[in-house]
Amino acid sequence: MQNLTATLVQCELAWESPAQNREQLEALIADERNITDIVVLPEMFTTGFSMNAESNAEPPGGESEQWLRKMATVLNCAVTGSIATRDGNRVFNRMLFATPDSVAYYDKRHLFRMAGEDQHYAPGHRRVCVTWRGWRILLQVCYDLRFPVFSRNQGDYDLALYVANWPDARREHWRCLLQARAIENLACVIGVNRVGEDGNRLHYAGDSLAFDAHGNYLADLSSGAESRRVTFDADQLKAHRERFPFHLDADAFSLSAS
Repeated sequence: MQNLTATLVQCELAWESPAQNREQLEALIADERNITDIVVLPEMFTTGFSMNAESNAEPPGGESEQWLRKMATVLNCAVTGSIATRDGNRVFNRMLFATPDSVAYYDKRHLFRMAGEDQHYAPGHRRVCVTWRGWRILLQVCYDLRFPVFSRNQGDYDLALYVANWPDARREHWRCLLQARAIENLACVIGVNRVGEDGNRLHYAGDSLAFDAHGNYLADLSSGAESRRVTFDADQLKAHRERFPFHLDADAFSLSAS
């Protein structure tokens, strides 16, 4: 297991304009070729957090998934973020994790009922970890952050990725919970959020963050539109887990898919 470098991309998103957002993002990440292992984009990076699920949804293997795969190949890294995806007769808020060789996905489990997300999207039922360049990575989307049991480390991940459209009215919750997930799970954590205002006039302050397994800040993007690289130290992670094996005293539990 070697060190892992990730690029956090915090930006504004054009409302329900996939082509415009892909073009913008392609320009923002063009310089990451061969110098990062993962590029992390916000939740619903093609449209913003829209409840127009049917009109925005793309099929599996659609234009945005193809674009992610192309970017992964061009940049020689993984590229991840979520989009509205129609699979069968249902639409999911689907986080795609594209590499030059494959695309894995995670369907958002916890749907934000206060915005009606549960009325327009179907919930996922699988907890998904992928392996990339020796790191085991948990995929999570926005509201999932509020449910620590679902993201509890069962010895199956080293890094948790949260992609979000998290309004600034609850920004302190976002910041505190991301740090807590790192500390309690003996894992590195990245949270990538957007900035600007969406089509519902909700404002987003950004606050994209990266933490090591101690809960130390490695990156804090505050409220600006920017991209930033952060490197996670594999030896430091291993040493921390060996010195403080809190997981050995963790409570046993099981997850229900209902």
